[in-house]
Amino acid sequence: MSMINYASREINCKLVYYGPGLGGKTTNLEHVYQKVAPGSRGKMISLATETERTLFFDFLPVDLGTIRGFKTRFHLYTVPGQVYYNASRKLILKGVDGVVFVADSQIDRMEANIEAMQNLYDNMSEHGYDLTTIPFVIQYNKRDLPNAAPINDLQASLNPGWPVEEPSKMRPMPDPQHEGEFLIQQIEGQWIERVGYYEAVALNGEGVFDTLKALSKLVIKNLG
Repeated sequence: MSMINYASREINCKLVYYGPGLGGKTTNLEHVYQKVAPGSRGKMISLATETERTLFFDFLPVDLGTIRGFKTRFHLYTVPGQVYYNASRKLILKGVDGVVFVADSQIDRMEANIEAMQNLYDNMSEHGYDLTTIPFVIQYNKRDLPNAAPINDLQASLNPGWPVEEPSKMRPMPDPQHEGEFLIQQIEGQWIERVGYYEAVALNGEGVFDTLKALSKLVIKNLG
């Protein structure tokens, strides 16, 4: 989890972009990198593989003020999309503070999305992490394509929610990003919690910073 550097008075947080191959993880990070002021970002490191378009290990500090006198520095990573590289996926998740799942909205990529989501849950569990308690958001990318699946279908497959066990959380929580929708609600007598989702067209930057800011706020709240 987050590491404190007392010498530089920084809290270092690790954010990982997860999802199927060619879903837009790399495009998200490239856009963020281009927009972040050069003086506040580290070097972007790219590792190419034979079957993966590009694999990035990125270090992009984003200053969100201070927590108890410490600045917060975010380190952004993408995982390789191909299942073949699962060992690398697992390694990158070690010490993670927050996760963005970048889903490919295209209907014919639904199976790949589901497989990648299950793989994320499995790998987090192997590290002893509970994805229902760690900062986590979903981005539905490629919303501009004609074969993009309806949001309701994506939600049903990738964000159906999990049972709420804590009595204090058993009350409706509206989704501030989507009017009329809820992050916590009662369905057929069972309280269910979902994670926040964001629509995006990463190629032109639409939704990229909305996703990053949402996850950043959750991570900061978790630190407090």
